[in-house]
Amino acid sequence: MPSQLPLADGIPPPSPLQRERERYHQRQTVRSVLVAALSTAVVGTLLLLAITGAPGWDRVRESFLDPDVARESLPRILDGLWLNLRLLVVCAASALVLGLLIAFLRTLRGPMFFPVRALATSYTYAFRGVPLIIVIYLMALGVPGLRLQGTPGVLVLGGAAIVLTYSSYLAEVFRAGIESVHPSQRAAARSLGLSYRQTMRFVILPQAVRRVSPPLLNDLVAMQKDVGLISLAGPIDAVRAAEIAVGNTYNFTPYVVAGALFIALAIPLVAVTDWVTLRAARRQSAEGAA
Repeated sequence: MPSQLPLADGIPPPSPLQRERERYHQRQTVRSVLVAALSTAVVGTLLLLAITGAPGWDRVRESFLDPDVARESLPRILDGLWLNLRLLVVCAASALVLGLLIAFLRTLRGPMFFPVRALATSYTYAFRGVPLIIVIYLMALGVPGLRLQGTPGVLVLGGAAIVLTYSSYLAEVFRAGIESVHPSQRAAARSLGLSYRQTMRFVILPQAVRRVSPPLLNDLVAMQKDVGLISLAGPIDAVRAAEIAVGNTYNFTPYVVAGALFIALAIPLVAVTDWVTLRAARRQSAEGAA
């Protein structure tokens, strides 16, 4: 009888065919990485040659990529970016809470709640249809024109415009998630004696939020860019600081610096969004296979 191969932790060693298959997959992976790196290098080189070889490249480099102007304007733009970051955190949290509340109001059942549903629907229709720039102008310029006592500053009013606009988008995302939960989940919860509020809190909302987390994060990525529109209301954020630097130097490099900082700020959030989206896709594939 052939001798039995020793088992490691009860797991038999891989067969020669399996080893050959693993080596083949490793070779294919290395080959794919090398081809991707080579093609990227070729395309990048061609783009670089096309841009730097353009007739107006020297003038563009002087106007948009001046290192001395970038170094001089960077500290003030960073100070303004700190304002954008704080505004993003506050507006994101406020828009999520308000959007969830609006979605909850739109899903109320019964004829008695029709006025509430109509008001919530009108809210989402209105603020999804009006451009954010117009909302900022109306809030930052129109509200102070009323001369009411206790009127907040333009920073708060501009942030409120961002919250009002994005909460309407987030409300529709939340509502889609709530309505995607099968009605049997709600019926089962109510049959167990849970109230409507308990059913929404413990049964419906956890599933809804998990299902719509990728589009929610995408809206937050969009908000991260649009907080730069607060400069229209007057506060000195990264965009306004770059605009002031451009006015002092007659050079557009500060705009490039501000754009690069916004990209750096968005990279972690975009990475998290991609990871959550991939995880949700894998979960759906696993559920479909089951």
